[in-house]
Amino acid sequence: MASFKERRRSLSISSSITYFCKCSIYIAVGLAVILTSGRVDSKTEAAVLSSLSYSNLEYDTAMNWDYSVDLNEDFRVYWTIVNQDITFEIQVRTLGYVGFGFSKDGNQIGADMAVGWVDAGHTFFQDRYVDELGSAEPLVDPSQDYSLMKGYENSTHTVLRFRRKLNTCDNQHDIAITNNTMRVMFMYHDEDPSRGSSTPSALPNPLESWRPYRSVLLLQKPLTVLPRYEPSARILELRNQDVELPYGDDSQFWCTMFKLDKLDRKYHIIKYEPIFDSSWSYHYLQHITLYECQGNNIQLEEMSRGGGQLCMGAHSLQLGCNAIVASWTRGSEGFVFPAEAGYPLESKHNKYYLMETHYNNLNAEFEPYQSHRMTDSSGLKIVFTQDLRPHDAGVLSVGMDPNWRHIIPPGQERVISQGHCMEDCTGSAFSQEGINIFAVMMRTHQIGREVKLRQIRQNEELVPIAHDSNIDPNYQDFRRLSHPVRSMPGDRLVAECIYDSSSRKAITLGGLTMKEESCTVLTLYYPRQKSLTTCHSLPSLPTVLHSLGIEQLAMTSNPVVIASPPELAGMTLETRLLSYDWEHQFDKFQEATLRGSFKPICSGAHNEHLPISEHLIGYNKNISKTYREPRRCKPKRLFVTETIPQLELPVLRDLETNHLSEASVRSSRSSFIETLALSGSEASSCRLCATWLSIYITSLMYLAIVWLAR
Repeated sequence: MASFKERRRSLSISSSITYFCKCSIYIAVGLAVILTSGRVDSKTEAAVLSSLSYSNLEYDTAMNWDYSVDLNEDFRVYWTIVNQDITFEIQVRTLGYVGFGFSKDGNQIGADMAVGWVDAGHTFFQDRYVDELGSAEPLVDPSQDYSLMKGYENSTHTVLRFRRKLNTCDNQHDIAITNNTMRVMFMYHDEDPSRGSSTPSALPNPLESWRPYRSVLLLQKPLTVLPRYEPSARILELRNQDVELPYGDDSQFWCTMFKLDKLDRKYHIIKYEPIFDSSWSYHYLQHITLYECQGNNIQLEEMSRGGGQLCMGAHSLQLGCNAIVASWTRGSEGFVFPAEAGYPLESKHNKYYLMETHYNNLNAEFEPYQSHRMTDSSGLKIVFTQDLRPHDAGVLSVGMDPNWRHIIPPGQERVISQGHCMEDCTGSAFSQEGINIFAVMMRTHQIGREVKLRQIRQNEELVPIAHDSNIDPNYQDFRRLSHPVRSMPGDRLVAECIYDSSSRKAITLGGLTMKEESCTVLTLYYPRQKSLTTCHSLPSLPTVLHSLGIEQLAMTSNPVVIASPPELAGMTLETRLLSYDWEHQFDKFQEATLRGSFKPICSGAHNEHLPISEHLIGYNKNISKTYREPRRCKPKRLFVTETIPQLELPVLRDLETNHLSEASVRSSRSSFIETLALSGSEASSCRLCATWLSIYITSLMYLAIVWLAR
């Protein structure tokens, strides 16, 4: 019996040793082949990665999307943000390749793209970029910073889901996703690239696949969608009546008065959106602003009985209409108020509302349609409810007053203008608890590039309430802040605008038309107060004169001319503006305007000036503690193959209405396998060798443990 057990134990040990040796030989041979070749073909690499990592890539495919936008009728985008990661899903009406990404200015040069397609049950996906030559086909990025999560196509659509960091820290080929207005680039074609190698073949007709960019705010607070059927919601349409549109590129302002005297109780506006009268209306509409008028005088009543009239903005009518209710600008789809606030409507206090419409055709390609007279009846659709929100909302305008004293020199890449809302004005108007700003709209005209709403408390500059360093003049929507920002009485608010006038040969002055410039930030806040609705400033006349090198004017002359210095004597102010040496004297001008005095303009809902601001002169504050943008990137960079562990982030649940079409799916998900196979390189081969080496060592250790246990 003992001899039988000893023989069995001997055979067991012998078989274990044999098994151990065979496994070691197989692994060693595989490792030797890879090390000697230094590379693997795409099928081998895919098979290896599939055996290693596919189980880790079995995602729960459900997602809960915070945002969505239709870039056109064929291209829908969903996205959501978790910590510093953003996940996209694109659903495109094509069975060919698709591309999605970002550009700094809407041009293809330097675009950061993710390109993918589904072919024969496999999803191919890459991080790409457009080179400085503006090549039609994006090139493969050496640093693959987009991670494919899912890809498939059905009978009509291609769907790709992928993730990336908000800031990949790849400053060479990637564009960081920030609070700026993002220029979204997209492309799609009805054919896939041909297969057959580990590197991608040329994309079919890439030049034809590009579509016009869209400006989108990706990081604003998620929209609170109104219930589809809200019993108490009512709709009010305010329209212009057959307004004759201007010719050429002339600006035209039209003011229409509405009387709302049938509201039997207090209501809250919870949403508004534009109404476009016709296909050509959009080419002319720049903005539509609805004002609340104070009082019940006969002028308001008479104007409400008419069909509207030409004006130079609502303020030119001197009717006491200085409280903004709603404001739409080009590119916007309207605004939905948060659950905690709504704008109050109440006939007892305010019956009259003035709608100001700014028409201006800036599209030269639209000229052929101007051969006959065209009229417009566009306006605003107001959604309001009797179910009141906790707070009344209000709008406070901060910035530069539209006036010729706002001077922007020509030929400069960076001109700074500042509009101050003085601490004296906020201290006089705000309640002790302050106001809570929950959304902002940043406005410039054609050459604005950057807008910031700064907040200064005593001598300390706080985190900016809002900042966009890449604004789009054709997309200046209300953006919802991630959380309400409290502004206290005694705070100074500064609207800082930066312009690029390098394309202009003559000066640009402040004003209402599109040929002039603007620097305004509209803030939506609660609780509402009527004492302060406009909080602007203008450079004082002494500041303007000093910035132009003028010491004194001859006020008794007609027209007014310069008295001193002698070299400028007899010259009119207009001539001085046109003849100033902006190329060599710009720095002096800029310093004088930023350091000089300014005139505060603080007024309330009745368009009356606050008594405290009548004789007030303002200066830039001496800030002892300035705000500096924190550094976001770390020195070390991560590659796609190193980021697989991050897939353990929380998985969100899906909505049933996410998909554009419901058809049988003929291609399931893929993983990083195709991504890596497409972008194979020496680096990926080395990483694969390292992977095999680690497998070999781990296998040896495991077999040794099993053998010892026996």
